[in-house]
Amino acid sequence: MNKERRKRLDMLADQIESIKDELEELHGDEEEYRDNMPENLRNSERYETSDEAVTAMQEALDQLDEALDNVRAASGE
Repeated sequence: MNKERRKRLDMLADQIESIKDELEELHGDEEEYRDNMPENLRNSERYETSDEAVTAMQEALDQLDEALDNVRAASGE
C-alpha cells in the first residue's frame, strides 16, 4: 500500500473514532435516562423506546469497533 492510501485510511480511522466517541456519549446518556426512569414507567412505551435505542446504539458501537479494526488492518496497523 502506498503512503497516500495509508494516510487516507488513517484519516478514516480517526473519523470512525470520533463518531464512536460521540455515539458512546449518547449511548451513556440514553442508558442513564432509561435506568433512572421511575418504576411506574418501566413497562411503558417510553421505557421500551429508550431500551430499544440503547440496544441499537450498542450494536452500532460494536459495528464501529469492527469497522475500525478492519480499517486499521487494511492500513497495516
